[in-house]
Amino acid sequence: MEENSENLPNPKEIEKEIGEFLAKKFGGTVRMITPTMLPESDVDEEDDGAVPSSENKLKFNTKPKELISYLDEYIVKQDQAKAVLATKICTHFNRITRTDKENHQVGDMVGSIKNNVMMIGPTGVGKTYIIKLIANKIGVPFVKGDATKFSETGYVGGDVEDLVRELVREADDDIELAQCGIIYIDEIDKIAASRNLIGADISRTGVQRALLKPLEETDIDLKVPHDPISMIQEMERFRKTGERDKRTVNTKNILFIMSGAFGDLPQIVNRRLTKQAIGFGADITTSQEQTAILHKIKSEDLIEYGFESEFVGRLPVRSIFEHLNEDDLYTILKNPNNPIILGKKLDFAAYGIDIRFEDAVLRIMAGKAFQENTGARGLVSAVESILLPFETQLPSSPITQFPVTTQIIEHSAEVFLQSSEQEQSCAFAKLVHDECEFVKEYLTTQKQTLAAKYNIILTDSRIDTAAAFYSRNIIDIDNLIKQLKTHLDEIKKVELYFFKRHDVNIVFEEDAIDYIIEQLLIEGFSLKRIYRKLINDFELGLKLIMEKTRKNRFFISREALLNPDVYISELIKNELNELELEV
Repeated sequence: MEENSENLPNPKEIEKEIGEFLAKKFGGTVRMITPTMLPESDVDEEDDGAVPSSENKLKFNTKPKELISYLDEYIVKQDQAKAVLATKICTHFNRITRTDKENHQVGDMVGSIKNNVMMIGPTGVGKTYIIKLIANKIGVPFVKGDATKFSETGYVGGDVEDLVRELVREADDDIELAQCGIIYIDEIDKIAASRNLIGADISRTGVQRALLKPLEETDIDLKVPHDPISMIQEMERFRKTGERDKRTVNTKNILFIMSGAFGDLPQIVNRRLTKQAIGFGADITTSQEQTAILHKIKSEDLIEYGFESEFVGRLPVRSIFEHLNEDDLYTILKNPNNPIILGKKLDFAAYGIDIRFEDAVLRIMAGKAFQENTGARGLVSAVESILLPFETQLPSSPITQFPVTTQIIEHSAEVFLQSSEQEQSCAFAKLVHDECEFVKEYLTTQKQTLAAKYNIILTDSRIDTAAAFYSRNIIDIDNLIKQLKTHLDEIKKVELYFFKRHDVNIVFEEDAIDYIIEQLLIEGFSLKRIYRKLINDFELGLKLIMEKTRKNRFFISREALLNPDVYISELIKNELNELELEV
């Protein structure tokens, strides 16, 4: 211990070094003032500076089909890409979980390979969106980086190891949890080697080389050299423990997913295929042909594109994304989970304006976006170009309902403001009705998937109520069903609470549950108000029947909730008749 202490830096020397760094960086405007940094003698024995083990170890049991069903709710098309990503990601994390449970040292096996993924596809087809959805669903630490912002370690610019350090921050400094995270790097095609460059290429092949070890397995030091924050943190740990502690992150179980547009890659694959075939192949002209060609990609094509063979070998899983046509873009806008339309509803709601869209207008927006040739990204600009004049004018008017129809967008906002209130109201009511009917159809189609996902029974009545709630509020389907599930659970608690509080066992029939949900969602009643009404309507009558018949279980129907007096009277009459027959 004494020998180690001799090698430790003097705290004052560290403080002086940081002070000189701040002086060079900020002049005399920034100074550091710290107390004397000495090891504390009264530090708890448990606080030995060791990295605490994670109390929230990775718990993962999602199956590929479950994750695919979840992605289907948000992502249009891309069936092959969804299947590849869902399968490999689920396999990766289930394997980690199983290894932890069984204490198998799989990572020490010779030939253990991580299924890092390379996503290939044109811009605006949902590559980044799908990874964000997956990370949100499975609940693991997730960070996103842009390959163009990094340079080879040791040069000016971002360091690829910074992503690993950021992953630890996303895991709230839980290193064990961070070691089971996802790192997503976009624009990976931009670090392919340039064929015309002579000399070192620190922003391309240099970055590829810097990624080789993290992609496989290496230890990343959390301390960044010459970083004042890292130095201050180290000084604080030294103050508490009197020891220097090296904190590292192992990348063995960190899944790397990379994506890029790879614009020239179809031509490279096509050249290889035509060389192998007899005769000459035709030029690739359509997006469908490009996608079909990319499905035949090999490692040699990526190497010719500009990637080193070692880098390509560490990305064994490839997921090909398809181009989106005009119908696909319309389907995206029509999807009730679509953030673009929900976002515009929120924009206008900020001014107290309720907005609804006609199908024909969504078609026009999809057509404009398709002409921009930027995939789903073009939808935002297409929507904005049509709605911006109205978003400028309507907030200064008394308008509270805005029906977006083809007739309206063909004219100016001033013409819409001059139309009669009755015309606006009728047009808006029709669009609300159409939206409600579409959501009913959507929920009916997805009934089995949603029922399995949320452990909920979706009756026709509940679907009607959910659709009506959707058409009156700004909400996506996921949160809508969660809210419905919450109310169902609360209703079950009401039955239990009523029994504990009043010693009367009531059981709501399905139509009664649907009615209560309707009161909660559509009418905006509180559960407390409904409970008080139950007491007023049923407590005395049911207790009277209990005294006369000793019966303690009563089934409450929708009709009983609507006409409690009739229900109690009929129940008393029926019970008395049964008693007379027994006598």
